[in-house]
Amino acid sequence: MKRLWLIFAQTVTVCVATLFAVQTLKPEWLKRDGGLGTVTVQEAAYGRPDNRNVATYAEAARKAVPAVVHIYTSQEIRTPRNPLFDDPLFRHFFGDRGGEETQRRAGLGSGVIVSAEGYILTNNHVVEGADEIEVALNDGRKLKAKVVGSDPESDLAVVRISAPEKLPVITFSNSDAVRVGDVVLAIGNPFGVGQTVTSGIVSALGRNHLGINTFENFIQTDAAINPGNSGGALVDSNGNLIGINTAIYSQSGGSMGIGFAIPVSLARKVLDQIIKTGAVTRGWIGVEIQEITPELAESFRLPNTSGALIAGIMRGSPADKAGIKPGDVLLSINKQAVTDAQSMLELIAGLEPGQSGNFHLRRENKELDLNVAVGKRPKPPKQ
Repeated sequence: MKRLWLIFAQTVTVCVATLFAVQTLKPEWLKRDGGLGTVTVQEAAYGRPDNRNVATYAEAARKAVPAVVHIYTSQEIRTPRNPLFDDPLFRHFFGDRGGEETQRRAGLGSGVIVSAEGYILTNNHVVEGADEIEVALNDGRKLKAKVVGSDPESDLAVVRISAPEKLPVITFSNSDAVRVGDVVLAIGNPFGVGQTVTSGIVSALGRNHLGINTFENFIQTDAAINPGNSGGALVDSNGNLIGINTAIYSQSGGSMGIGFAIPVSLARKVLDQIIKTGAVTRGWIGVEIQEITPELAESFRLPNTSGALIAGIMRGSPADKAGIKPGDVLLSINKQAVTDAQSMLELIAGLEPGQSGNFHLRRENKELDLNVAVGKRPKPPKQ
């Protein structure tokens, strides 16, 4: 028995020694397909983080993100009280609740710091009607803000904060140089989750006839823009501002790859006027205009659909005094061609009130020029 035990012990010792030798010198012999052996992976030799050879827009984001802020608004809403409050039994136990109920409505949006003096560009619909505005900076500071002025017809507004320390400021680009296919980044605070950067390209330029604003010349992009992004920055691949994110086309309420931004060329004009005077002044002549369709062109015996049809004249308006008549077709203003009704509206709005403009028209197959003393565009009625 002792001899058998000795043989067993020697056999086990030899097996263990053999297994150790194989594990050390030839470990692949012990691996089986489908086993849980060690997996060998290849790691990239990046070296320093700033030496990574990868496509990135981190520098553009680093440059622009500090100048994009979160805007929180609140507004007091008064609503008629519930008729139940008029019940004598109810009033006996709960007292007279008055004629109205008051509650506060919160809003959320984004904005862009455009000057070291604390001026912030945002959308009018972000701050419209708000009686309290708080701005949260990227570094965590929260400051009270006041509306300097707004322009509902372009959906732009300017608010201002006072900060004891230096503020980060966005760099303006030339939006007229933007091309379809350019890479862009949309920066804002979607759904209130915090600062977010999304990327895409410019899908189209000069989008109008969307029924969003009176004056439309949108940059269209597929960079994700969601609720809360309104008023945020659309920047180029160098981190320079090319537009103010304004609206999305959506059937679900979320981004579907069609977003619209107001070009910085228009935003700059509105910003300058609001800072200077507190409001935006545009030209006006008092006409009702209509698009020229192929059917209208045939009816009026016009050679093409270019221009804008004068459908009506306001009595006593600058157009009426200058002799413009319903049925006239406006072809150009100060030698700038009128391609459609929208372009006519923008050209007239760009005229200085009190100045005279040359209007080139077609009337009964004859062309004529009239000088019109431009008036000031009335403020749009409140919704």
